[in-house]
Amino acid sequence: MSISPSDNTLPPFAVNVDQKDLDDLKARLKLTRFAPDLGNEDERYGLPTAYLKPIVEYWADGFDWRAAEAKLNSVNQHRVEVAGTPIHFIHERGKGPAPVPLLLNHGWPWTSHHWHRVIGPLTDPAAFGGDPADAFDVVIPSLPGFGFSTPLTNPSENYADMADQFHTLMTEVLGYEKYGVGAADYGALVGARMGHKYVDSLYGIHLGNEMPPAMFQGDRAWDLTGGQQTEDLPPAERARLVRRNNIYVSHVAAHLLDGQTITHGLNDSPAGMLAWILKRYRTWSDRNGDFDANWPVDDILTFATIFWVNNSIGSSIRAYKNASLYPPKPVNDKTPYVQAPASFTFLLGDSSPGAETAEERVRIFENGGGRFYADIRDVNVHEKGGHFGPYENPEAWTDDLRASFRKLR
Repeated sequence: MSISPSDNTLPPFAVNVDQKDLDDLKARLKLTRFAPDLGNEDERYGLPTAYLKPIVEYWADGFDWRAAEAKLNSVNQHRVEVAGTPIHFIHERGKGPAPVPLLLNHGWPWTSHHWHRVIGPLTDPAAFGGDPADAFDVVIPSLPGFGFSTPLTNPSENYADMADQFHTLMTEVLGYEKYGVGAADYGALVGARMGHKYVDSLYGIHLGNEMPPAMFQGDRAWDLTGGQQTEDLPPAERARLVRRNNIYVSHVAAHLLDGQTITHGLNDSPAGMLAWILKRYRTWSDRNGDFDANWPVDDILTFATIFWVNNSIGSSIRAYKNASLYPPKPVNDKTPYVQAPASFTFLLGDSSPGAETAEERVRIFENGGGRFYADIRDVNVHEKGGHFGPYENPEAWTDDLRASFRKLR
């Protein structure tokens, strides 16, 4: 393992949002025209106005962005250009005898800050009751077009481009010869691509979703069922698929088929943007948990403000369509597609796929996306948490990452 150059060779980056942008945000929030919402107490029509309104009002007159900003700036950050694309990233050094470089990729509507609960335990295991030998050098980029990795400069940017840029970031900018990858959601597509193209540079990859390489491609990319009919399925299987589809299909279809149309509204109205991403946080998070208890409103508004002040909601949405418009081609004919050693952390509270038991979750993996991975090392299933794994169950993610890479160091 090489040692990366001193961070002193890269200019530091600090979040410092212009006050006029915060004033404009506050003014827009105060002028929100809340929608009538008759008969929506059970949320059958979507996120209720009664739930959204007090959060918008708190965002306008109560939320302390400068306190959130200080928290964001408590870690070491940089912003560089890679192939003309601005890449913002966190880079925290490990405290141990031989920290392994670890790239952590987020998804949508995530930010790099969704990983903040695992940074300390991964970089300084001893301070959290662990073994210093498990330490990592942690690198957490904001995906291009997301948050502070803006403005997007490549109109066809998709997960293959991100994989190339992040490999360059790790090997050329930071000087690591070999590194690991941890990722979830859209970031898992990036991670799987890296496990296909850059296998010789990787210790391995660790993913929260078994994303197939053709995700978001084809004539029915918006249809998560692939055209499968549910009516004749056994009741339990039908209920699982219907529940998953009701939660996820509107999101995928809108992003793939009409992303720019919805962007006009989301980019102009912070309340509208918040509603769109908050619905995802609420319905994709642990279906067996208490969302309001597990997702502090200040965290939700930190994530939302990152999207808003960077004008990045539209460019983040484009990542879906670009995976369809510009489908990445394999770089070799090896099968299965991903050759790097791969491990997985699955959480049963995730409605996709919505398994009820660990055994069922493993079966779904083995009969589906797992077939694209040639060298599967660990598959771990945990009760707690939903789609936002390292945020919802950081203990499981920390333990699994340590255990997986302990065998690969």
